[in-house]
Amino acid sequence: MSDADMKVETKAAPLNGTANENTKLKFDMPFFNIQAIFGDLAAPAATRAKANFEQMKVTSEEITAALCDACSTSAKRSADYGTKVIEISNANTSSALEFFSQLADARSFADLVNLSTAHGRKTFEAASAQNRELWDLAQKVATETAEPIKNSFNRVLHRAA
Repeated sequence: MSDADMKVETKAAPLNGTANENTKLKFDMPFFNIQAIFGDLAAPAATRAKANFEQMKVTSEEITAALCDACSTSAKRSADYGTKVIEISNANTSSALEFFSQLADARSFADLVNLSTAHGRKTFEAASAQNRELWDLAQKVATETAEPIKNSFNRVLHRAA
């Protein structure tokens, strides 16, 4: 008897709900034990997949921690930057009020020109120094925020390689 001539009995009910001896089911296929056939192939693949998932979990946790550190650092340094902007605004406002007070006390047009020139020079020097401070703070924010992320990704990539 060949495999093509083999009959398989099943306890499945026919699709239309009526059962009799002559009803032919929609499938006449012998049952194969897939576990026995593919079991030896599936076990190592499942073990590798589990190990890979564990490695991805560890990596994901490391990257999450690095991102949390980066966000915390960014928030702190951004607050420092905001504080510096407020300090600079206060200094510029005080300077402007002092200049207006001096203008009110000016007695001649020559005094107005001298005060304006001196104030302009002083304002330009102050603005240059303030811009330098803000630039340094912005670089510090960017560097310190990116550093934990960069280190984490480098560790992950070196482990993967």
